[in-house]
Amino acid sequence: MPVKYYKDENQIELIVYGNPVAQGRPRFSRQGGFVKAYDPIQSKSYKQLIRLELQPLLSDPNFKPIDWACCLKLKVFRSMPKSFSKKKREEAVLGYIRPTTKPDTDNYVKGVLDALNGTVLKDDSVVCEIFAWKFYSERPRIEVVLQAKI
Repeated sequence: MPVKYYKDENQIELIVYGNPVAQGRPRFSRQGGFVKAYDPIQSKSYKQLIRLELQPLLSDPNFKPIDWACCLKLKVFRSMPKSFSKKKREEAVLGYIRPTTKPDTDNYVKGVLDALNGTVLKDDSVVCEIFAWKFYSERPRIEVVLQAKI
């Protein structure tokens, strides 16, 4: 699904389909006597996927990165465990059963903010409110909404 950009409403909506990937712990390597920190490959790939979904918006000549106070709303829809019975699956789809296992919600937020930093957001410091939820779904994805706080 393409990015929705509502200039009048000062809102950007983005949906990225596929299993959400939370920001992993940094990895370290030695190079020439120096220690270098780097992103885990899964986290890096997922951030690239998010940026790829943003390309139509970023290539719009009228688009300018957000440099004012905004609110991030993130919904993470994870795939259901295969062990779920039919009844549990139905309850999960309705939101009665929610993911309470790792990865933590804040790690999903961190990964998404890293992907938006320097692209849609001039800097992630402009985000002054964050709301995040984890759900189960038959169709794993993330839904991101950025709203101006004016």
